[in-house]
Amino acid sequence: MFTTKNLLPTDFYANPDVVDAAQKLLGKVLCSHINGEFTSGIISETEAYCGRNDKACHANNGKRTERTEVMFGEPGHAYIYLCYGIHHLFNVVTNQNGLADAVLVRGILPLDGHHHIQERRNIQDNRQLCNGPGKLTQALGITTNLNKTNLRKPPVWIEDRGIHVPENEIIPSKRVGVEYAGDHADRLWRFEISSQLRKKI
Repeated sequence: MFTTKNLLPTDFYANPDVVDAAQKLLGKVLCSHINGEFTSGIISETEAYCGRNDKACHANNGKRTERTEVMFGEPGHAYIYLCYGIHHLFNVVTNQNGLADAVLVRGILPLDGHHHIQERRNIQDNRQLCNGPGKLTQALGITTNLNKTNLRKPPVWIEDRGIHVPENEIIPSKRVGVEYAGDHADRLWRFEISSQLRKKI
């Protein structure tokens, strides 16, 4: 359940380097308290998006729309948008007011409320529960209704429970589904916890 003890501090989200922020989110715990049900998962995969000189970013070079406005706001808020009209994708706004950096959470390892997660996903295979950005939001009950949510209080928040992810256990790769971004799509701004470490945490 919610407690201020393990909450990520405000300055964590104010990190001026979104690539570093994406790596430091690995091992943190994404929590939700939706419809009376507490669920959580260890963040295992992320992608970095920069509001400047990043053609893969929705707000690249100051592009402000109704959808992206939250990215230009205070760090530590949720940017949640609908992909293909089906998937609710959860992002963490970072850096500072006006710069529009964000980290997409692409995968989690189920932790609390496992039975609620299975019910929401309607599957039993643990490997398939939360291994994708649309799957994890369904598992935690997160939808676009929670867009602009402050991530330091319910119903959605992020905790540090002391799970350490060494740099040599982080696997970088290209971001997914951003081929339109040209050479910017080649940036190794997707980060995953190694399979070896996943077995230990």
